[in-house]
Amino acid sequence: MPMTIAEKILAAKSGNKHVEPGELVIADVDLVLANDITAPIAIKEFRAAGAKKVWDRTKIALVPDHFTPNKDIKSAEQAKMLRDFAHEQKLTHYYDQSDVGIEHALLPEQGVVVPGDLVIGADSHTCTYGALGAFATGVGSTDAAFAMMTGKAWFKIPQSIRFVYRGKLNKWVSSKDLILHTIGDIGVDGALYRAMEFTGPVIDKLSMDARMTMSNMAIEAGGKAGLMNPDETTLKYVKGRAEHKWKVFTSDPDAKYEKVIEYDCAKIEPVVSCPSLPENTKPASALKKVSVDQSVIGSCTNGRMEDLRIAAQLLKGRKINSRVRCLIFPGTREIYLQALKEGLIETFVKAGAIFSMPTCGPCLGGHMGILAKGEVAISTTNRNFVGRMGHTESSVYLASPAVAAASAILGRIGTPDELK
Repeated sequence: MPMTIAEKILAAKSGNKHVEPGELVIADVDLVLANDITAPIAIKEFRAAGAKKVWDRTKIALVPDHFTPNKDIKSAEQAKMLRDFAHEQKLTHYYDQSDVGIEHALLPEQGVVVPGDLVIGADSHTCTYGALGAFATGVGSTDAAFAMMTGKAWFKIPQSIRFVYRGKLNKWVSSKDLILHTIGDIGVDGALYRAMEFTGPVIDKLSMDARMTMSNMAIEAGGKAGLMNPDETTLKYVKGRAEHKWKVFTSDPDAKYEKVIEYDCAKIEPVVSCPSLPENTKPASALKKVSVDQSVIGSCTNGRMEDLRIAAQLLKGRKINSRVRCLIFPGTREIYLQALKEGLIETFVKAGAIFSMPTCGPCLGGHMGILAKGEVAISTTNRNFVGRMGHTESSVYLASPAVAAASAILGRIGTPDELK
């Protein structure tokens, strides 16, 4: 019986030859992850259940990235809870101090997640790893605690929607524009509990950095997962960094999908998601009257090397508008060091930007970039809900690194083509 990549992975991990949408299964997971917001809850549930040891100390990742460095006493105590638990359980994938990075940039980079894995994380953007051909999805902290104890999790097999991207990308159009366009088309519940499968000749040409940007935002369309079939680009990325063996699963040509949606990418221009839902998309060219107070470039969505290089290309030799705070956050220490090696940090600082260590920081309104009442931010992050970056009367517009960098220079939402 033909199956999609999502169905094949869930079948393999649950010991079944075949599964169908709607079926309930108990599956063996390859990795459980949590951060400094969600892990403390999971740890408390772990202890409340009477558990003494995790099921496998090599398959649990704790990454205190949301409030790194700790902004106050409460966040410091939460980080300490992770630290103490990681040392007590002798976890091999605990990242602290200078080793820390934004979890969804860090774990693929370190080879902790590979094709064919089944990953659950107490963070909704765990779906990022679907770009590697893994089935990865966010869960609640109690489900994470159960998996920490048993190595298992329950799933309802999701329907799959196939997205096909054809045509030639226009100048300055990136994978961030593709996913924002997609969410704008189908809505924030358009793929509710569906496996989103991204395919087509445009996807085939994307780098791994770009692919992870798309999979990262599957949850913004309600998706259970955002998958891509592994290819040579995937394997080139994985080889040399994988910590364990991988297995390539790909969708059968005659697999059944709930629907197939096709896009002509030649018709897509730089896209901006307006407040206060990711589905509220408009062309960047239609928003030139929107002034910005802050531009954020980074996060688990767009904090990789490709993103920083695009921003540096636009900021080099230019100055950020005097009314704009431009904050740049690399995804990991390795990205930080590579940016240093390539001279990108000097470019950012000379342009007037603030370059940070890896942290989720402003994305969730945590710290290091909070908005005041009435302020407007353009950001490469993934959510623009009311109060997402600070005051409930502030506004967040989502965009690509190119649009965010251009807007920082212009002092308003704009595109790279407007720069002189």
